[in-house]
Amino acid sequence: MHKKPFLWIFLFLFLFNFNSSAPGQVAESSEEQLLNNLHQISSNEIFEYVKELASEKFAGRLTGTPGFDAAAHWVAGHFKDWGISPLGDNNTFFQNFPIPYTLVFRGCEVSLQIPYKEGVIKKQYHFDDEFIPGSTSGSGEVTAEVIYAGYGITAPELGYDDYKGIDVKGKIVLIEREVPVSPADDAARFKKWRPYSFHQYKLKNAVKHGAGGMLYNYGPIGNPNNAYDENFIYSHVGKVVVADIFTGTSKNHKDVVTKIKEKLKPNSFATGKIVTIKNVTEYHPEGMGANVLGMIEGRDPKLKDEVIMVGAHLDHLGVSPELMPGANDNASGVATLMGIAKALSAASIPLKRSVLFICFGAEEQAVIGSKYYLRHAKVPVRKTVCFFNLDGVGNGDKISAAAGKNFPELWRYAEQANEKYVHRILRPSYFANLARPRLDAARFLRAGIPSISFSAYGTQSFYHNTKDTIALITPEVMEDLAKILFQAIINIADRDSVNFRK
Repeated sequence: MHKKPFLWIFLFLFLFNFNSSAPGQVAESSEEQLLNNLHQISSNEIFEYVKELASEKFAGRLTGTPGFDAAAHWVAGHFKDWGISPLGDNNTFFQNFPIPYTLVFRGCEVSLQIPYKEGVIKKQYHFDDEFIPGSTSGSGEVTAEVIYAGYGITAPELGYDDYKGIDVKGKIVLIEREVPVSPADDAARFKKWRPYSFHQYKLKNAVKHGAGGMLYNYGPIGNPNNAYDENFIYSHVGKVVVADIFTGTSKNHKDVVTKIKEKLKPNSFATGKIVTIKNVTEYHPEGMGANVLGMIEGRDPKLKDEVIMVGAHLDHLGVSPELMPGANDNASGVATLMGIAKALSAASIPLKRSVLFICFGAEEQAVIGSKYYLRHAKVPVRKTVCFFNLDGVGNGDKISAAAGKNFPELWRYAEQANEKYVHRILRPSYFANLARPRLDAARFLRAGIPSISFSAYGTQSFYHNTKDTIALITPEVMEDLAKILFQAIINIADRDSVNFRK
């Protein structure tokens, strides 16, 4: 009879000790699970995604084309295989939107007539190294004198007009990129000039003044974000073409540009050089694009409506007229997103909040995909906790984070994950969003959503041309970024309360 109290006391102490040690065991188990899931993220696997997306199979992924559509279905197929739920239209992974597009074919040309004895010889410039056809150029040929027209700006309210005093009717204008003021030097002044920095404006203004064609000194790159004009022929050119046009004019290109910037006065003139621009293009006004959306739903009934977003643009420049692989821009971003998505979908750690993965279409075509999403958001803006953007994350050995300093509390999650698990050089910066909205993240920032845009840097890179290939990809940096965001997302998702809008 007297032994029973001691037995109950013994059982009580045993159970108390067992239960008091349980949280430590669970924490240890969770940490072990986390590490197991973290190490499932593989640079080899992510690199295979890049190789596939940058292959000829998807023809450069220009939004609106069959190649882009095939790439979108390929990504959606992986989401489905991983058990990620569709969040697009009609219970699909796709949020469709109209997008016209232009195909560029072989046979394009930029050439300069050079007087020789009693005739002329034609200097043909090399595709990709010295020129790239305008991605939305009309189809045809124009041969005319080149008129240097500075930045191609007519801004009476600023007392500035590059076209004043020159006749460009039927001529080819040579135009500089951007505007003659910098946001870094004077942000307030730049805001007044900003509307004139857009490519679309410069082309329209050239047409308005009667130009027959345009050489855009933006470097030999493709750029499909201008409106199509069947009667206007243009190409992007680099230093070699510009130097040849200035040769013999008694003017130095660098000095002319410097003088315009210093005095904010135009310095336009007739060069006397005859150039031919020939482009072979085909316009498709009926194109359809899509964003690819997949959701991992949170487990907490109160918090699952709060959503962490991870995005990367899927599109590139297509075939213009050679394959533009877009390995770094932005097969790398989509591949890294896929690495995160697969790891989170396979993780045995339940998340309280939901995670939305979105691969945007038409980023290269004036950031249309993210604009369309925000106008037709599948998750209310007020319920979007934050947005991580991945753009050009595969070429380099360091990682930059635009807007990381704008949102220090959000940035801390990425920083701490890096310090604990990865140890890669991470550099946050402020993002003023003063210039053109060239990033999907810029759209989200303007919508009031806390956002950080990641990219890699530190090695040679190529932008919007045929050299952006898998040969320049650094798989390890993509793996490291995927691991950083995997951990950051888990920690954000499981907080009882988060508010990065403060």
